Amino acid sequence: MATTKLTINSDGSVRVEGDFEIVDKQGNVYGLGGRELVSICRCGQSKNKPFCDGSHKGNFEHAAIAFDLPPKKQA
Repeated sequence: MATTKLTINSDGSVRVEGDFEIVDKQGNVYGLGGRELVSICRCGQSKNKPFCDGSHKGNFEHAAIAFDLPPKKQA
């Protein structure tokens, strides 16, 4: 069983919970203040990116419904 769970919320953020760390592209770790649950912005409107601040409400639409990806292409 995975120790990290990502939930793609319809019309909103990606909820991340469990045992995880978040780093920027240089590998610097974001200080999460002991949190085991955060929400990541998907709409691009948050003033606190990469974290969600609720700015998407009424301004972002995406019905998050799970589906299977096709098999990975062989190199």
